[in-house]
Amino acid sequence: MSAGEAPARLQPPGKVWRKAPSPCIGVCKFRDRGHCIGCRMTKPEKKAFKRMKRKAEKKAFFLQLTERLEEAGRLAYWTRMYRRRCERRERPCPLDKLPRSASPVEKESVPA
Repeated sequence: MSAGEAPARLQPPGKVWRKAPSPCIGVCKFRDRGHCIGCRMTKPEKKAFKRMKRKAEKKAFFLQLTERLEEAGRLAYWTRMYRRRCERRERPCPLDKLPRSASPVEKESVPA
């Protein structure tokens, strides 16, 4: 680390969910029955997320959203874009705090 470089900010575990950026990844095309093709949220859900304050509320929302993204086959792409968004905002990624079974993992195809 050089003299002018600030140290990386470490967030206490409780603040990960409070500081979690919106799951929106900036695509914002509502073409699939009112769901965005990028994050799979509806317009009302996007507004509701901004008002969520409690950890349990945000965590449940992320769990539901990752299931929806998995069903649509968009989870790997969204995960990659959302992690990038968290890095750019210098915030810890809440995806790391989801239960292992629900935690989005990019799948690699293995030749048979």
